[in-house]
Amino acid sequence: MTRTKILITGASAGLGAGMAREFAALGRDLALCARRLELLEDLRAELKDAHPGITVALRALDVDDHAAVPRVFGELRDELGGLDRVIVNAGIGKGAVIGSGRADANLATATTNFVSALAQAEAAMEIFRAQNSGHLVLVSSMSAVRGLPKKKAAYSASKAGLAALGEGLAVELAKSPIAVTTLLPGFIATDMADKAGDARMLAPLDKGVAAMVRAIEREQTRACVPGWPWRLVDLVLPHLPNAVVARLG
Repeated sequence: MTRTKILITGASAGLGAGMAREFAALGRDLALCARRLELLEDLRAELKDAHPGITVALRALDVDDHAAVPRVFGELRDELGGLDRVIVNAGIGKGAVIGSGRADANLATATTNFVSALAQAEAAMEIFRAQNSGHLVLVSSMSAVRGLPKKKAAYSASKAGLAALGEGLAVELAKSPIAVTTLLPGFIATDMADKAGDARMLAPLDKGVAAMVRAIEREQTRACVPGWPWRLVDLVLPHLPNAVVARLG
């Protein structure tokens, strides 16, 4: 099935903007959300210039404003004449050692990456259940595969929660017209990954985004992207000794 009307949150930069460019090149109509409307307007101008036949609808949205999420999703659905796919991509990478006096950073990470992602999933699924079709995509992280220490602990936990949500929904909806995909990106060249990852394992943004879009188009239930080396990491990481994992913090 071709999903022609796609909503992406966190679309003003990084993976979200990259996916918007990929889907625009495929001729899809887009609904793009982010806090920074001016960046979305620049992106729309770029996409429309390159692909004049597509529709690009925009809304400013802070996903931590949970009451605003269903309203904005509904407005974008109405503007595009429906939504076939919602990509829950907005997230942050703050974090601090737990108990170090920076609870604000960890609580912000847990809120945006899990609670606000849940709010987006609720809004998307309400639309999909009403129309009895749709594709929900949750952008988790390879950090979800194993609890990570130190300043990565809250981030890892938030993404693990999101991955568990996707797994549960995929089981529930396996025999329905609604598909669910959980993406687990490794280190892809964005501002967030540049600060967190090993440069030797950092995939270029275009390569990473292309792998994400391929997995989304195939509607895989769970995908580690890019495939190399992250499928191998997915197999190995849960079994590494704690002493090795301790060095990943």
